[in-house]
Amino acid sequence: MHKLKTAVVGVGHLGQHHARWYNNISESELIGVFDIDSEKCHNVAEQHKVIAFDNLSDLFGNVDVASVAVPTTLHYEVAGQLIKNNIHCLIEKPIAVTCQEAELLINLAQERNVILSVGYIERFNPAVQALKDYDTNPRFIEAHRLAVFEPERGTDVAVILDLMSHDIDLALHLIKAPVKNIEASAVAVVSDTADIANARLTFENGAVANLTASRISLRPMRKLRIFQKSGYFSLDLAEKQADIYRLASAANIDSPGFRIPLGKSEHEIIYKKVVGREEDMLCNELTAFLKAVQLNSQPEVTAFDAAEALRVAIEIDRIGTNGAAARDG
Repeated sequence: MHKLKTAVVGVGHLGQHHARWYNNISESELIGVFDIDSEKCHNVAEQHKVIAFDNLSDLFGNVDVASVAVPTTLHYEVAGQLIKNNIHCLIEKPIAVTCQEAELLINLAQERNVILSVGYIERFNPAVQALKDYDTNPRFIEAHRLAVFEPERGTDVAVILDLMSHDIDLALHLIKAPVKNIEASAVAVVSDTADIANARLTFENGAVANLTASRISLRPMRKLRIFQKSGYFSLDLAEKQADIYRLASAANIDSPGFRIPLGKSEHEIIYKKVVGREEDMLCNELTAFLKAVQLNSQPEVTAFDAAEALRVAIEIDRIGTNGAAARDG
C-alpha cells in the first residue's frame, strides 16, 4: 500500500512522540509539524528533517493524516478544520470538551468520509490485546489507576477526565452494553478539581464496573481485574502483562497453560501468563490508525466509542462533584 502523508499538530511532550513514530512507521511519510510555539515547532521539525508549518492551513492539501495533540479545549476547533479539508484525524483523548462538540465532529467526519479516531492508548496495551484470544463476557470489572502528583499534568480538569477516562473506555469496550446507572464520589485535595474519584457503573446487562483513580498516590498503579463465569483475568497495565485464569472445559481442554486443581472440586483452572513489555503502545496505535485509513475501515477506537466515554466521564464528574458539594455544604 502507498505511504500516507502525515503531520502532527501540537508537538508538546506527547506530540513529539507522535512525530517520532510517524517518521519511522513504514505506512507513514512525515511531512511536517505545526505548533503555535514557533521555536518548539522548528526544533521538532529540524530533528526529523521535515517542514515546520507556519499555519494550520498550510497542512490543507499537503497531508492525508494528522495527529491532534493540542490542549483539549482546542480539539474541536483544530480537528474540525482538518476534517473540513479532508484530513483523517487521530485526536488525543478526550475527543472534545463537551458531548455536543464530539457529536459535531462525528457528523462532520461522516459528511467528509474522513476516518476519525481517538487516542485511548490502553486499547493497544499488550495485556488488553491478549484478551482478543479469549471469549470475554465480564460480569464485574475492578480498575485502579493511581499516579503520583504532577502539577504540570492536567490539574485543570478532574482526575476523572484525565486518568479514569482510560478505564471508562476499557469498561465500555469490554462489557459492550449501555450504562444503566452511575454512582460516584470525588474529592479535591490539592487542586481545584477532583484528585481522587471512585465510580460504580451498572450496565443494562447486569455487569458492574468499579473504577478508582487518584493522582496523589505515593506509588503508581494501573491494574484491571475482570471476573466472569468462565474465569478471571488480571491485567497489570503498567507492566504490560496479563494473568489468565480459565475454568477447564471440553472446549479448551487442549489449551496451553498450567493446570491447577480448584480446591476440593473436580474442576481445574488453566493458568497462563502473557507478557509484552517490548511492544510500544503508541507505535501500535498509530500503525493501526494508518492501516484503517489505507483500508477505509473502522479504527480500533471509533469516534462513537470516544463520545460515549466522554459522556460517561462527564456524568461521573457531575455526580461526584455534586456529592462533594453537598457534603461540604
